[in-house]
Amino acid sequence: MLTITTALPEEYRTASTEDLADRIGAAKAALGERLLILGHHYQKDEVMRWADARGDSFGLSRLAADHHDAEFVVFCGVHFMAESADLLTAPHQQVLLPDLAAGCSMADMADIDQVEEAWDAIGAVADLDRVVPITYMNSTAALKAFVGRHGGAVCTSSNARRVLEWALADQPDRPGADKVLFFPDQHLGRNTAIDMGFDPAAMVVWDPRREQGGLEDVEVKQATFLLWKGHCSVHQRFRPEHVAAFRAAYPGGVVVVHPECSHEVVEVADLVGSTDFIIRTVDAAAPGTAIGIGTEIHLVKRLANEHPGLEVECLDPSVCPCTTMSRIDAPHLAWVLEELVGGRVRNRITVDAATASMARLALERMLAIH
Repeated sequence: MLTITTALPEEYRTASTEDLADRIGAAKAALGERLLILGHHYQKDEVMRWADARGDSFGLSRLAADHHDAEFVVFCGVHFMAESADLLTAPHQQVLLPDLAAGCSMADMADIDQVEEAWDAIGAVADLDRVVPITYMNSTAALKAFVGRHGGAVCTSSNARRVLEWALADQPDRPGADKVLFFPDQHLGRNTAIDMGFDPAAMVVWDPRREQGGLEDVEVKQATFLLWKGHCSVHQRFRPEHVAAFRAAYPGGVVVVHPECSHEVVEVADLVGSTDFIIRTVDAAAPGTAIGIGTEIHLVKRLANEHPGLEVECLDPSVCPCTTMSRIDAPHLAWVLEELVGGRVRNRITVDAATASMARLALERMLAIH
C-alpha cells in the first residue's frame, strides 16, 4: 500500500493529554451530527473514548452506511477498513483515516498483482471455471473487486465456514468448485476447512514469492484449498505453550482464541471465534471465571477493565498490540477533526468507481449467503 502522508503539525505532537482531549471534545461538539467517529475494537482507550460506535471492521462500515446524516465518517482503524466504509456509504459521505500510515500487515501480504499472477499460474494447470477465489475482509478493495469479477465472495471470521461451503456447493449459476483460492490469511482458511471436516492433506500453502506458489503441478491439481501464505502479525504470536502456561496458572480456566491463530493453538483452545464472539464469551462468563484470550491486547485490557469480577488475561505475556492500528492516536484524531472544523478534509479514503462496483458485488454475495 502506497500512501502519501502529511506530517502531523508539531502543536499536536507536543500537546498534553488534557489539551488534546479538550480540542477533540470541542471539535466534535462543533461538528455535531455531521460527524461520526468509529472505533475498532483494537484501538487504544485514548481514541476509543471518543468513538460514537465501536465494533469490528465490517460491522462499523455497515453502521456508517446507516447514519445518513453523518457527512464525515472518521474511521479509527486501518486502511482496508476505511476502504470498506467508503464502499458502503453514500456519495455525500466522506470517509477519513486519521493517519494514512495505519495499514494492515496481513492485507499487505497479498496485493492485486500477486493475486492476478497466482490466478494465471493456477489456470495453467487447473480449470479456472472450477476455482472460486475467496478473500477475507482484511484485504484491499482491489482484492475484493478481484473476487467479485471472478465469481467469488468476501468472508469474515464469523461467516468463513458458510462462505466456503457456498463456494464448494452447486449454485444456480455454476457447479460447485473443485478448489478455493483463499487469501490473505492462511490460518483462517485452514482452521475453517478443518472445522468443515477436510483433512489437512487437502490444503496447500501458496507462496506468492515463489514460482507457481512453490508448488508442483500435481499439488495444485489435487488440493481443494490453496491457502495464501499470509498471517496476522498479532495472532501468529500465540503458541500452544502460552495456553499450557495459562492452564497451569488457572486450572479450570477457559481459553478462547481468534481463528487467525495457528491451528496448533486452535486445537488446544476451548473456544474459537471472531472478535465479537470473544466479547460475547466474556460478557456471558460467570463471576470468578478465568479467561485466557488469544487476541489483540488493547481489546483484552478493555475487557478486563469492564469485567472486574473475572480474571481476564492475554495469553501472550509479552503483550501483542496491533502496531499499525496503534498509529491512530489522540494527536492525529485532534488534527483531523480540527481541520474539518476549519473546512479542510484531510486523509480522505476513496475507492474508484470500477473497483468499488466489483468489490460491492463480492460483498453482496457474502451477504446473500445464509
